[in-house]
Amino acid sequence: MKKLIALLAIACAASSVYAADDCAARAAEKKLAGAAKTSFLKKCQADSQTPEEAKCAAAAAEKKLAGAAKNSFTKKCVADAQGAAK
Repeated sequence: MKKLIALLAIACAASSVYAADDCAARAAEKKLAGAAKTSFLKKCQADSQTPEEAKCAAAAAEKKLAGAAKNSFTKKCVADAQGAAK
């Protein structure tokens, strides 16, 4: 079970890294810069989140978490949500 959870966590991390790279590539294609690029990247990455990631990110924002506390909370929240879904 721990191996399955670890694999799911790695898969989620890999998908978010891929999404970030994909969003950056699309911004480069559109030749965006400055505030337009920042806005595009933020929206693109938010749109590429799984429903679990979006809910957990919203919960972290509601709790006003930042930095390592936000990352830790979000990681645990997503893992718990994925475990509950099965």
